[in-house]
Amino acid sequence: MTFHPEVLWAQRSSETDETKNVLYVTVNLPDIKPDTLQYDLTPTKLSFKAKAGNAEKGIEEKDYEFAIDLYDEVVPEASSKNLTSRSFQLLLRKKEAKAEYWPRLTKEKVRNAFIKTDFSKWVDEDEQDGDQALADDLDMGGMGGMPGMGGMPGMGGMGGMPGMGGMGGMGDIESMLKSMGGGGAGGFDMDAAGSSGADVEEDDSDDDGPPPLEEAEPKA
Repeated sequence: MTFHPEVLWAQRSSETDETKNVLYVTVNLPDIKPDTLQYDLTPTKLSFKAKAGNAEKGIEEKDYEFAIDLYDEVVPEASSKNLTSRSFQLLLRKKEAKAEYWPRLTKEKVRNAFIKTDFSKWVDEDEQDGDQALADDLDMGGMGGMPGMGGMPGMGGMGGMPGMGGMGGMGDIESMLKSMGGGGAGGFDMDAAGSSGADVEEDDSDDDGPPPLEEAEPKA
């Protein structure tokens, strides 16, 4: 019995730069047996056949195969492939250089449950101008290449946040509380707050509901 592997795809487009006018196609199939791999690419068709599995890992070896007619033409001699332990990766060069994306990977406008968008590589058509990634760059080096992720400047122990003073400026807070009539930083002592000041008690009463009847009678 032959199975259809999962095929993931994404794309880029360019009217002027051929290296950015490509399709990323990944046969998402681990443990492909290299000696069984049969791959053929023509300007209009892509076909794949291989055995995959690993008996040592308890993964049954199965036969996988598919063939698809591409939406438009590609340039086989300018395309490349790479086999890893997890997948079979293809970088296909589109023949026609234009800004518009292909509306789909296949020529036929039919839904194929085995062909899915590769969201890890996808960039929207109107956002790709700022994307400089090619096949080798998409790995992002363990996310180390993402702008602004190098330790997140200004987050050094919260000390770099504007106006926070490293969270150590209790004197400023005390001054602020004094100006507000809060009696200094001591107002942050939860024990003191719970036993001093009628305002605090009134707030607690509001939070906990009406006072018991026996406490309300003496105040009447």
